[in-house]
Amino acid sequence: MKINYVPKGVCSTKIIIDVENDRINDIKVINGCAGNSLGIKALLIGMKVEEAISKLDGIRCRAKSTSCPDQIAQALKTL
Repeated sequence: MKINYVPKGVCSTKIIIDVENDRINDIKVINGCAGNSLGIKALLIGMKVEEAISKLDGIRCRAKSTSCPDQIAQALKTL
């Protein structure tokens, strides 16, 4: 299943996540911080959806109430 998610409150403009059999196969973060996005992707590939949500949900970026990792968790919650 492919999730196309428009994040809110962050620099990135789109998050695309491919999930199969409750595991993350691929993540693309459009217009986010390139290094951070690649690092997050490397850590999450193969991870179960619920585990990723539990690790990322609620992470904040500076004074913002959210972050790109938190927005990935929000996208995964739409499954």
